[in-house]
Amino acid sequence: MNYHGSDFYDRDENFARYMERRQAEENANDTLEKPVFQELLGSVAGLRILDVGCGDASYGRELLDRGCTAYLGLEGSGNMVSAAQKSLEGANGNVVRAWMEEWEYPHEAFDRVISRLAIHYVADLDRLLHNFFQTLTPEGKLVFSVEHPVITSTLQPSGIRTSWVVDNYFTEGYREQQWMGGTVYKYHRSIETYFLALQKAGFVVEHVRESKPIRANFRQEETYQRRLRIPLFLFFSAKKRRERD
Repeated sequence: MNYHGSDFYDRDENFARYMERRQAEENANDTLEKPVFQELLGSVAGLRILDVGCGDASYGRELLDRGCTAYLGLEGSGNMVSAAQKSLEGANGNVVRAWMEEWEYPHEAFDRVISRLAIHYVADLDRLLHNFFQTLTPEGKLVFSVEHPVITSTLQPSGIRTSWVVDNYFTEGYREQQWMGGTVYKYHRSIETYFLALQKAGFVVEHVRESKPIRANFRQEETYQRRLRIPLFLFFSAKKRRERD
């Protein structure tokens, strides 16, 4: 299937709705995904960072403000690239319009490769992780988040979520979802598949995390209690394997 996740955001109405949602109070990205991601990433002072599926690069601007030496974002959506260029104005950061599956990754060019909620759009996970491994320096690390397999396994063939019941968990592949008035395709994979793919690419997995909510990140008790029901996001951090590991 010739589909890229970034295609969704090049429909202006989808892009506008998404950007509006990202500004909503207690949105899941800010309350659940970002806190865990930042904890895994740690200090970025002096690091060269490649952000795969960078979106509007607002996070890239944050990283530069926190001491990141150089930042490069990869993004397939033209709308997102335009927004990213505005985010990075006046900073030592750049964005390239490219699909993460097809970009030519330079050898040992980055200290960190990061990706927030983008890898679940990619069909060939093994190839992508191999490229990440090759573009990292020997001491480099990979940190990424994806939609949790508990979520992707509940996406129904019709594209309509009819329940939260996990089904066909070990039947991997793309699932349709109707989201903000459009159709998106996400690749469902088990946690084990992600873990083994990282090992196959040459990584040593250091951390596996889920989006367990922290009460201090929520203003509303009802929202906090709702987020306790089911994990929305899955996180991995991994380093390059060396002979002595």
